[in-house]
Amino acid sequence: MRSKHPVRESLIFLACVLFAIFAAFPIYWMINTALSTDQELYTGQSLWPHLERVLDIPAFLSGSPAFAWLGNSAFIAFGTTFLSLIMAVHGAYALSRFKFFGKGAVGFLLFATQMLPEAVIVVPLFAVFAGFGLLNNLYGLVLATTGFIMPVALFILKGAIDKVPFELEESARVDGCPRYSQLMMIIFPLILPSIAAAAVIAFFDGWNEFLFANTFISDANHWPATVGLASFIGQYSTPLNVVMAVAFLFTLPAIVFFLILQREIVSGLTAGAVKG
Repeated sequence: MRSKHPVRESLIFLACVLFAIFAAFPIYWMINTALSTDQELYTGQSLWPHLERVLDIPAFLSGSPAFAWLGNSAFIAFGTTFLSLIMAVHGAYALSRFKFFGKGAVGFLLFATQMLPEAVIVVPLFAVFAGFGLLNNLYGLVLATTGFIMPVALFILKGAIDKVPFELEESARVDGCPRYSQLMMIIFPLILPSIAAAAVIAFFDGWNEFLFANTFISDANHWPATVGLASFIGQYSTPLNVVMAVAFLFTLPAIVFFLILQREIVSGLTAGAVKG
């Protein structure tokens, strides 16, 4: 069937293509800079990446613990995502379905955690972590990051659970389904889009962790990639090609993770944002 507005659709398509080029340009520039030599960077960088140098990147980065840093970032990101979702699903179900004394106060306290910037509690949290032996420990970073992102995930999931009809659980209860099974077998599948949205937010927060890592981790082998990238900045010079190569490797997993869950992200944020 022929479109009634071919000119408008062509303009929209052209605008989308231009926007995609604009969005992808930083990635292109990272690749181009990573594949350039120091001489090319300071005397005149080519507009086209030297793709034949791609195979030289592993050897190029062999002198730095870049891949270990990426592994540390992955541990923090996945650990934060898993722990945040486990706590958020159960907390959101409790706030949505149960009536108990102090329910409003609990919700307010969870919301109040977002009022304080991380920098405010770095010093007291450092003292607490030192007392529990969590300094220079990736598990400590997972706990610290989870403490900030879990309330956000909880309120996203609570908004989604509020929209699930009570009748579904009542019917299951009549058939003898236990309360926890109602959560796992009925509620959980229905709020998967919101869970995916919360998972992406938690993953990005853990993947981009810098402040706590820079403060609590002094061993370079335990640094995440964010701190590792910052360590390349020298007093007199900065190896831009190395920085861009590591930055591209650091960006790639986040892009892949987002592309896998992009449809669920949009539907999940929409479902959890408005209470009907």
